[in-house]
Amino acid sequence: MNEASQPADAAEPSPNRPSMSPCIVATAYHWPRPGAVLELLKPITWFPPMWAYLCGFVSTGVSLEGKGVALLAGVLLAGPLVCATSQAVNDWFDRDVDAINQPERVIPSGRMPGYWGLYVGIAWSALSFMLAASLGSVVWQAAIVGLLLAWAYSAPPLRLKNNGWFGNLAVGLCYEGLPWITGAAVLLGGAWPGSHILWIALLYSLGAHGIMTLNDFKALEGDRIEGVRSLPVQLGPERAAWLACAVMAGAQAIVILLLVGWGQTWHALVIGAMLAAQLVAMRRLLTDPEQFAPWYNATGVSLYVLGMLVCAFALAGMGAPG
Repeated sequence: MNEASQPADAAEPSPNRPSMSPCIVATAYHWPRPGAVLELLKPITWFPPMWAYLCGFVSTGVSLEGKGVALLAGVLLAGPLVCATSQAVNDWFDRDVDAINQPERVIPSGRMPGYWGLYVGIAWSALSFMLAASLGSVVWQAAIVGLLLAWAYSAPPLRLKNNGWFGNLAVGLCYEGLPWITGAAVLLGGAWPGSHILWIALLYSLGAHGIMTLNDFKALEGDRIEGVRSLPVQLGPERAAWLACAVMAGAQAIVILLLVGWGQTWHALVIGAMLAAQLVAMRRLLTDPEQFAPWYNATGVSLYVLGMLVCAFALAGMGAPG
């Protein structure tokens, strides 16, 4: 942490990393610029946990009639609150890396001055806590775990992000598993969902470990300089891409086998077709992981999340399983 007497984005540059552009310090403000808070919270990143929450809702097989308020409250909790909290916290503690990789981001650019990034992370954590408490004990517990993981991922002393094995697992749980369980719990009146739902939520969380590995390719240069041991840094781009593909495909293969064993053969076939299309896309990804990782995130990952919804409908067809 920088000295308390200085704003984080105005700190003296370390001799081991490039200094920020002089215009960053010169244009720093006392208050965030218009739109800076929303930019910090990154609405584009809210989709995965909101989608997983919706899948949890669907997977229970319980009628949605009269559940509109609960659906909206949970979507708000999963995306604009808990996920947005993780984005604010991550950007605050990653401000030095971002000054290398993406100096145009809201904190290193000076549009979110001083300690405002940290203040937003704390405020959004409190808002998330309060809304979760109003939705029942299971939702509250899941939200607390999600918030703890969000801070542990980015903040010292744990800073799970410094090791891709642990950090990616934490993000996978926050983005897929916990929102899925939360959505199911809300529709079940605050009760824990059955084991079928828990297993599926866990498997898609593990598969998301691979998605996060591919996401780390965009920060490869800054991670190397700052000593962040993402899997592309630890293993090299080629081996990390192979691992990501194996994790994503393996998790979905187990889901398919479980659905067949539970008598949901048609849903398993649909997910199998989506997995086959992903395998084709993976072949292109592996030819040049650094170039094609963003492309795969827009194609193969889309098929991955569509498969989640298909799986949710399969669970719904089983009736609220135990």
